[in-house]
Amino acid sequence: MAVPEPSIAASFVRDHSGEITAIATVILAFVLARVVDRALLRRGRKLSEVVAGGTLSPVADTRLRLVRRLVFATIVVLGVALALAQFPSVKRVATGVLASSAVLGLVVGFAARQTLANGIAGILLAITQPIRIGDLVTFEDHTGEVEDVRLTYTYVRCEDGRRLIVPNERLAQSTIQNHTIVDPRLQIEVSVWLEPGKDALRALKLLSQGDEVEARIAEMDKDGIRLAVTTWADSPANRGRVASRLREESFRRLQGEGLS
Repeated sequence: MAVPEPSIAASFVRDHSGEITAIATVILAFVLARVVDRALLRRGRKLSEVVAGGTLSPVADTRLRLVRRLVFATIVVLGVALALAQFPSVKRVATGVLASSAVLGLVVGFAARQTLANGIAGILLAITQPIRIGDLVTFEDHTGEVEDVRLTYTYVRCEDGRRLIVPNERLAQSTIQNHTIVDPRLQIEVSVWLEPGKDALRALKLLSQGDEVEARIAEMDKDGIRLAVTTWADSPANRGRVASRLREESFRRLQGEGLS
């Protein structure tokens, strides 16, 4: 009796079992990483609803993002390592590499020293939090709102809409001016000019609107008098709207009294 030959599909699976297992392992690692990431995100949202009324604080948001990315990267790296372990040649190379782990550590450390430094700095920034997501900061003459703190880079959205991408190591080693770390409110100042000869004291009374808005004489020269009008914005995101509204209201008040 003749023995039936195995099908092409079964033969292909038998001959490439290592490659198929490796691909399946990598796919499973990415799927698992995504599931765990979403579970952490849902957990963070539930905690925010219970503790903070639906909004995560800047401190919690910054740390949650770091934990999510660390867990995601760890799962993917382990999955890739398990996939590579399916190949005997890789196992032999790994055995030889482990035997000379000290040399490997020096080589890898030297080659990836900048990336490792940025990653460690990112973890330190998330723990110590000199800056948080949503803070208004000034770094090397650039002012903007912290949009994201990642493992190696921090994204700052400048006032003109540009994104400033800063390596975390530079942030950890440099002086950063954080305008909102203690109080999320910001003082907004706009300039209003009076023509020479106009009644500056009367203009100050018109522009000072209770405790929230104050006006003062900032400078005087032959071209006119500059008044500085200040008020408070409740968050960095509102500073542009508050400044625009303050200018408009100041102009309207001065125009109504014939001082503009």
